[in-house]
Amino acid sequence: MQLYSPWALLLLLVVPVLAYLMLRKKGTAAVRFPSLVIMRNCSLSWRIRFRPLLKVARLVCVILLITSLARPRKGTVLLEISTEGVAIEAVVDRSGSMETEMDYYGQKLNRLEVVKKVLSDFIEGDKKDLKGRSNDLVGLITFARYADTKCPLVHSHNVLIEFLKKTHLVTIRNEDGTAIGDAVALAAARLRKAEEEIYQRKKQLASAGEKISDANESGFKIKSKAIILLTDGINNAGQYDPLEATELAKKWGIKIYTIGIGSGQAFRTVQMLGTTFRMPAEQNLDERLLKTIAENTGGFYGRADDAEALRTIIEKIDELEKTEVKSVQYTQFAERFGPWTLAALLVLGAEILAGCTVFRKIP
Repeated sequence: MQLYSPWALLLLLVVPVLAYLMLRKKGTAAVRFPSLVIMRNCSLSWRIRFRPLLKVARLVCVILLITSLARPRKGTVLLEISTEGVAIEAVVDRSGSMETEMDYYGQKLNRLEVVKKVLSDFIEGDKKDLKGRSNDLVGLITFARYADTKCPLVHSHNVLIEFLKKTHLVTIRNEDGTAIGDAVALAAARLRKAEEEIYQRKKQLASAGEKISDANESGFKIKSKAIILLTDGINNAGQYDPLEATELAKKWGIKIYTIGIGSGQAFRTVQMLGTTFRMPAEQNLDERLLKTIAENTGGFYGRADDAEALRTIIEKIDELEKTEVKSVQYTQFAERFGPWTLAALLVLGAEILAGCTVFRKIP
């Protein structure tokens, strides 16, 4: 509770003066009697004893009105969050070649599993160098011979992580391949419609009478758009040429960061006749293409031979694509002078009513 016009309380200094003028002894009407002896022996009635309460009530009414004039009000602090974030599409290769082993801090995992672990840390944070992308829109596209949207651009990253965990290597031979052009084109198209999707989502919630509970969603604005492309192969499938898809991304203001997954000493685990063999894997990484894609859109290319190198590249992307969160705090006030004014009127009304009835005097 606070007062909008506290200076009005200075009028309370007049109340003691007013009380002195009202309560001081004044001359009253007199009736002549031959003797006052009998009158002095008469006791005072309760009406006469309590009649000064009328003047006290009048003073209380004045005090209440002065307090009301100071405009007491109650404020509620509200916080509005506006996020200028990044819309990111993670484009992950799940072709058969991603089965090749890769070092993950002493463990031997296939390339896809390593990519999934590092991307999870990038999205959720690892409580170390990677803080997570909690204020960003992130989507997931996977590709082999065909490109698929596994998860649309969302703020709810728990859902995204579940889709990422359920991403597996392609198992059907005629679906194997590496359609880099199609994957880039699909990711660019998704990012181009990102603002429209946010607007439509808000419109649907508003028409349904629902409030947007997510602060990020309510004030989110896309500051930049980026594609993170992770692949270990060459473009050998799909309808779109990678460079043509890159031109579309450039035209729509989308950066592409390309990461080549591979190593000169790569092995693949093969089980045959009940025995497990580790066979050298062929390296088909088209680094020249990946560099061109990145440079044409303002991104960069990085080569990841192991998990540590992949994490270093992801940390660099995380540093470049910053998110700005702006919070505006304001206070909404509700006026509270009404009860004080009402109380003053009630006291005044009670004082007038009592003066005309119970405490009435003649003359």
